[in-house]
Amino acid sequence: MINVAVLGTGKIIPEAVEALHASKKFRVVNIWARPHSRDKAAALAERFGVEKFTTDLDDIANDPNVDFVYVGLVNAVHHEYAKKFLDAGKNVIVEKPFTVTAAQAQDLIDVALRRKLFLFEAVTTLHQPNFFGIRDALKQIGEVKLVQCNYSQYSSRYDAYKKKSVAPAFDPKSYGGALTDINIYNLNFVVGLFGAPKKVSYAANFGWNGIDTSGVVTLEYENFLAQCVAAKDSASPSFVCVQGDGGYILSTSPPNELNSFELAVRGRDVQKFSLNRFNHRMVHEFVDFAEIFERGDFAAVERGLQTSLDVMTVAERAAKSAGIVYA
Repeated sequence: MINVAVLGTGKIIPEAVEALHASKKFRVVNIWARPHSRDKAAALAERFGVEKFTTDLDDIANDPNVDFVYVGLVNAVHHEYAKKFLDAGKNVIVEKPFTVTAAQAQDLIDVALRRKLFLFEAVTTLHQPNFFGIRDALKQIGEVKLVQCNYSQYSSRYDAYKKKSVAPAFDPKSYGGALTDINIYNLNFVVGLFGAPKKVSYAANFGWNGIDTSGVVTLEYENFLAQCVAAKDSASPSFVCVQGDGGYILSTSPPNELNSFELAVRGRDVQKFSLNRFNHRMVHEFVDFAEIFERGDFAAVERGLQTSLDVMTVAERAAKSAGIVYA
């Protein structure tokens, strides 16, 4: 088993701990929290049978039994905490978004590659077997013309936000907003399949404090366009669709899950695929990370980090085009 320490006590942490254990590859051995959240860490440790919890980062940094550190904190501090543990010689998994600027992403990548450490971004989209099935099916739909992604989900924190109570998800200081939250999945889907685009633009709806509550990113490639819609202020069915001159590929589930997809090639019956092996969307990524670690596969690490850097670059360009000021 690979021992991992978890940083944070927020909404994503119970899911991450559950998925880490479900992978049967990782064992969570410590949960860190800031002092004011100590009781939350204690409750999580008891709930999941984790032997330790702490409010001291050095307890983890100096523990030779910790193989990986999972950073599940607010967006704005991903770089700071990942860098601390890379400098301490720990392998690191960073919850999406990888960082908040391309320069921060490059800094982490440089440290990890120089020190031969494993560094991963936990973005579920790129690890679902259905994502690889979609990638393999692209050659059957001819020349790609349009890509559409929509991940719209009314945020559980939006009603409070409208009453001027601001959670990190809607806080510019925390690099919140629709772009850096759920649109990151759309961007990973497109960039993961097709690489970095030529041009990027973002049109957004803004809330009272200047945060983007929903918006549309347009990516221009050599021979096709991609549009990434994300909303935290409204809801609709989520989907991804790749249209070619010979057919289309459609998944009618959010891009962070990709529960199934259909392949429609002109002149043939529609084929349906459900290739994912685990019900919980996060398990696939942790299994992939563990297997890459066990193989010592640094080529796979570098491929993943290149996608993280490309997505971070696209997100930064999108934010700039919309005039978003985070801090």
